[in-house]
Amino acid sequence: MAASEAVRQGREAFARKKWTQAFEALSRAADAMPLEPEDLQHLATAASLIGEDAAAAEAWTRAYHRFLDRGEPLRAARCAFEMAMHLMESGEMAVGGAWLGRAERAVEDAGEDCAERGYLLMPGAIEACSTDPAGALELFLQVTAIGERFGDRDLVANGRHGQGRALIRMGQPARGMALLDDVLLSAIAGELSPILTGVVYCGLIEACHEVFDVRRAAEWTEALNRWCAAQPDLVRYRGQCLVYRSAVYQARGVWSAALGEAAEACRQLSGPPARPESGSAFYQCAEVHRLRGELGEAERLYREAAARGRDPQPGLALLRVAQGDAPAAAAAIRRVVQQEQDVATRSRILGPAVEVLLAVADLPGARAAAGEFARIAEGSGSACLEATAAYADGLVRLAEDDAPGALGPLRRALEAWHALEMPYDIARARMAIGRCCRALGDADGAALEFEAAARTFEALGATRDAAEASGLLRAEPRDGSPLSAREREVLRLLAQGKTNRAIGDALFISEKTVARHVGNIYVKLGVSTRAAATAHAYHHGLV
Repeated sequence: MAASEAVRQGREAFARKKWTQAFEALSRAADAMPLEPEDLQHLATAASLIGEDAAAAEAWTRAYHRFLDRGEPLRAARCAFEMAMHLMESGEMAVGGAWLGRAERAVEDAGEDCAERGYLLMPGAIEACSTDPAGALELFLQVTAIGERFGDRDLVANGRHGQGRALIRMGQPARGMALLDDVLLSAIAGELSPILTGVVYCGLIEACHEVFDVRRAAEWTEALNRWCAAQPDLVRYRGQCLVYRSAVYQARGVWSAALGEAAEACRQLSGPPARPESGSAFYQCAEVHRLRGELGEAERLYREAAARGRDPQPGLALLRVAQGDAPAAAAAIRRVVQQEQDVATRSRILGPAVEVLLAVADLPGARAAAGEFARIAEGSGSACLEATAAYADGLVRLAEDDAPGALGPLRRALEAWHALEMPYDIARARMAIGRCCRALGDADGAALEFEAAARTFEALGATRDAAEASGLLRAEPRDGSPLSAREREVLRLLAQGKTNRAIGDALFISEKTVARHVGNIYVKLGVSTRAAATAHAYHHGLV
């Protein structure tokens, strides 16, 4: 009677999504009597959701054998599939593959057309998504068709979710995100199984970050948080939720909250047993510390992320630049750019690559990275991606001494980041625009931009950036000279008798750019020869 009552309590708790209660009640019952395979499935699901992975694996194994004993190979195949996916998600690919083989044999033993054949297509489709998205799309279309034919909502949702991710990888983010939105509506309506609901939530938000859709990421992250909050004992997706929430808070400039969420994600995902996603949690934590200027702690966390399987780039390269070791940063970022072929990943690397390569005056490399970034962003439908690419283009133009050409892309980036409410990026754009103003001789305009950037950096807690902005503000010329900082550098070398080519070599700019600067100097100083410019410079103390 006690065991039967425990089964009843476990079933009732499962229906109310009280996962810990369901797990404890069904575990008590399983210790006292053989459970029906349906109850073992509930036990496995509840155990998985609260992080009891070993208990989940044991329950799915027992359910698989009980269904076989009852002569129900298709239901046994479903348990074997769940077991395989559970193991593969935990990184146990060999054992997971063996369980997938069991599922395939059970389906063949049944010898009939069935929904389970659609589930067997899933692992191959998921694997193909990163290397052959077009092939993955075709497989996911087959999965969806099988699910629709047999009225299996979970299988249809799996297929459409996979289609969305494949379309994004194929460069069709608008179509892909629309499919993912539709699948998530089914999850919110309670139409999907508990584990799949979490997979769909996390998959959509991960896709938002992949395509730089900040607004959608913020909206769906809050929806995921509400779903997790309604199930306080949920463990499986809570850590991932915290990582995504941290990234949203970081973009919106709420860095104390971003750091708190990332630190809690590190704690939850570190186990035991440690989950594969823990590396992303430590990387996110490192990013916030780097932005705050806490470089030692950031380095420790990047190293921890790497130890847990998360590539610490491009964050570590940006950290090296901040630490004053730009050559090491450039070597690392060049390796990553050459090695990484996935377009979605490259879109996250190319912006930082431009900044790192400019730090070592590699203008050709920075121009190439910015050009590729612009091609990826064009037509992506992502305002944030387009803004980041425009910002990279503006930085390169500024480094090439083309301040007039840099202003356009930098102002486009500023407007987009204003619309997206991303204060740190707004301040970075204003810093670059201030440098343009200074190069064009607009001291007042430069001061206004540097002052605004400094205020924002100070409010955010970006100590190093705030110090840089304040330093640029103090460096503004106050002697009424019409020359920009770069023009003063050119005039100083001109006054030493250097040729245009020698000046270009010294300043890492082209001879053509030097000639343009010399022409501007003549106009601003009202002279027409190098000798007159030199005399004017010494007479007025400009060099």
